[in-house]
This record gives sequence, structure tokens and C-alpha cells, in this order.
Amino acid sequence: MTHTYVIGEIGQNHNGSVGLAKRIIDIASMPVIDNNGREYKAMDAIKLQKRDLREEMTASERLKAYDSTNSFGRTYGEHRAYLELSNEQHAELYYYAKNRGLEVVETICSVGALELLDFFKPDKLKVASRDLTNLPLVEAMARTKIPLILSTGMSGIEDLAEALKIVSAYQSRITILHCLSQYPADYKNINLHTITYLRREYPQHIIGYSDHSEGIMIPVAAVSLGAQVIEKHLTLNRAMKGSDHRGALAPDGVFRMMRDIRHLELALGEPIMEAHPATTIARDKLERSVAARRDLMIGEIITEEDIHLLSPGMGLKWRDRGKILGRKVKQVVKKDELILLEDCTQETVLQKVA
Repeated sequence: MTHTYVIGEIGQNHNGSVGLAKRIIDIASMPVIDNNGREYKAMDAIKLQKRDLREEMTASERLKAYDSTNSFGRTYGEHRAYLELSNEQHAELYYYAKNRGLEVVETICSVGALELLDFFKPDKLKVASRDLTNLPLVEAMARTKIPLILSTGMSGIEDLAEALKIVSAYQSRITILHCLSQYPADYKNINLHTITYLRREYPQHIIGYSDHSEGIMIPVAAVSLGAQVIEKHLTLNRAMKGSDHRGALAPDGVFRMMRDIRHLELALGEPIMEAHPATTIARDKLERSVAARRDLMIGEIITEEDIHLLSPGMGLKWRDRGKILGRKVKQVVKKDELILLEDCTQETVLQKVA
């Protein structure tokens, strides 16, 4: 059975609070139990992001007034500084997540932010959509040999090809996430069939999807198209202050998405067609079998005019009618009852129907 690697993105939804980040980690690790009492694997990982504000933006951008309802500072620089956790805080959250059975993915937003690796080693590193064209950063991250995830949220195929060329010098199996950097993402712009394209163009790599849409439909649909990795923002409350909360999942949404993804994994199956053993009860009850159209008396010869099809389905099928046609009845078969092989002689008197 396919297992989809699901990442719960905390991003900046911790709102600058380690305590809030831990509560979101708890959401990511909560059990997934359906109405039948079956328990499924919870999320596989959480994701944080690390910035070095010295390499983040121009001086004028840092000083620009930021009066959005989602602002945590008077200027954009103050806003970004408020939302930044220290290396030590990231390490604290790393061990907190690991103790709950989760892997940890870190989005590294600048070369200087790689200092984080002096404190712990994330399970995976992610290149944010905006940095896919930041080739010096891409190379520095690839050089760590930590498995790399590339997000394509604002890039075209040429941008991806350039990044892959650099990363491939250091790593052979790379994760590529289809993404749309629109918050929240408008369904008409998502184009999930990009997953189909990426799977065809890069069969040697892992193809997934990072979602910014509202709800759970699109991530589940992405899995149906073959996405091996799903990333989705998490929050305690979608009405919280911050630009990423609206497109995130609150606890109930996390449960429903994980339940539906795990159910879909079970349901996808293999590219074959067969009568499944689970349908035996329904087949025996509902399918049709060869039955007598009239009372058949001992010594009579069965013809096609004497038979029709009725439930249950435990008798002879229409394709098997040749096994009784042209044979004599050796025990009475009442009208509208099944005709069994033992009701007939073994010798054929008339030519059977092919």
C-alpha cells in the first residue's frame, strides 16, 4: 500500500511563540481513528522555517511601514523579527516533535540561517518557493547532503531545471512539490495536473504537493493523482492573527484530511480488475443464477426456453447454461427455483448451446 508522507507546516503560524508551536505539534501527532475504530498513521513531520534577517531584505524594505491587520510590528522588519524563533528555540521544538514520533523539516531562507545545523540535524531541508531561483542558497543547502525538498510555488519549468541541475551534483533523489504561492490559493489557479507532468518528467524523483487552498479537498485529490508528499499549513484557529492561518487546517481539519488521505491510500489499490473476496456475500445474494421457467419433471429434457435468471447468485451463471441444456431432469425442479448440476443427468441428449 502506498504511504503518503504528510508534512504539517507550522511556518509562521506559531506567531512568535514556542508554546503555540508546541500546541500545533501536538495537533500534528494526534491519533487518526475512523468511525470503524481503525487507527491510521498521523502526520509524518512538521515544518519550521529559519531566516537570517541580515540576509532577508533591503534596508528600505525593513523600514517600510507595515499596517496590515496581520502585522506584528510597525515596520515589515519589526514584523519579521517578531515572528523569528532563535536557533535554540528551533532545537527545543525539534526534540519536542521527535519525542512525539514526528520528523522535522526546516525551510532555510538564507545561507546564514544554515547555522541552525550547529544545533541539530533536521530530517529534511526545504527550499521555499521564493528561493528556487536563489541558486547560491540552493547549492549551500544541497551541499549539506540532508535530503532536499524543492517547492515550485512561483516558478516555471526552467527555474526548476536550473535548481535540479545544481542539487543533482550532491543528491540523487530529490523531492519536488507542486505549489501555488497564493494565500489562500484560488482553486482555478492550482492546476493539480502539474503533478502528472512532474511525475512524467522526473520519474527518478519524489513528486508531491504543497497546499495553500482552503479545506482538505485539494490535498486528498493530489494524492489520487500520485502525490507522494503532502504539505499543509496547521493552526490552532483559522481566525487567528497572521496571513497563513486562513488557508491552514485547525485540529478538526487535520483529522479529516489525515483520515481521508489514509482512507484513499487503502482505496487506490493496484491497476488490475478482479472480483474481490469482500464482494462474496453480495454476489451470492444478488447475482443471478440459472432457474426453471416452469416446473421441470423427471425425464424431461432441458431447453433454453425452460430457463431464465433469478437471484441468488450461488448457482450456474448464464455462460454455464450449456452444462445443463440438452440433459434430462433426474429430480423435480419447481418453477422459479435454481437448477443445479445434480438435478440433471450427466449425459447430453440434445446438442448443448455453446
